[in-house]
Amino acid sequence: MTKRVTAKHKLDRRMGQNIWGRPKSPVNRREYGPGQHGQRRKGKMSDFGTQLRAKQKLKGYYASITEKQFRRYYGEAIRMKGDSGENLIGLLERRLDAVIYRAKFVPTVFAARQFVNHGHVKVNGRRVNIPSFLVKAGDVVELKESSRQLEIVVVATQLAERDVPDYIEADHSKMTARLNRVPGLAEVPYAVQMEPNLVIEFYSR
Repeated sequence: MTKRVTAKHKLDRRMGQNIWGRPKSPVNRREYGPGQHGQRRKGKMSDFGTQLRAKQKLKGYYASITEKQFRRYYGEAIRMKGDSGENLIGLLERRLDAVIYRAKFVPTVFAARQFVNHGHVKVNGRRVNIPSFLVKAGDVVELKESSRQLEIVVVATQLAERDVPDYIEADHSKMTARLNRVPGLAEVPYAVQMEPNLVIEFYSR
């Protein structure tokens, strides 16, 4: 088992939720936490603990973004007009690896990060190998010609367990995707409830 798969399994177990909605999540078999004390009854969580868990869950969902980078998204979200929690979700969904994942070009967000890193993706005709690159509404993302028949891509486009959300227009025959608009929290197809406002509270303590 690879480190990435192990990390995903650990995060699911630690949170007690199937964060990505995957059929093979260990939470589907064991809902209690990992380790020898995993089955003990847990006491009521403090406000800080609730906020911390919300942050860990959201940060982990996007392929375990680094703390430094995640904090930078928080700083950007509170500088923008409107609801800071909604702004945070919008920034995370604009990441190039997130767009590649949502367009169903790859099976997981972890695979999306690696896919972008390896130079398989273009944005508006230019090769981009930075997973955190922020896509703007109207930008066209496409796979390189030589990457379109890779097994990981062919398998991902046929996955029945998730659909392409409305805010992304994907054409799997041409392997292109367009970000139509920056989504709000209600539009993002999370498998579990995300609480970005708790994340904002965590960082603004």
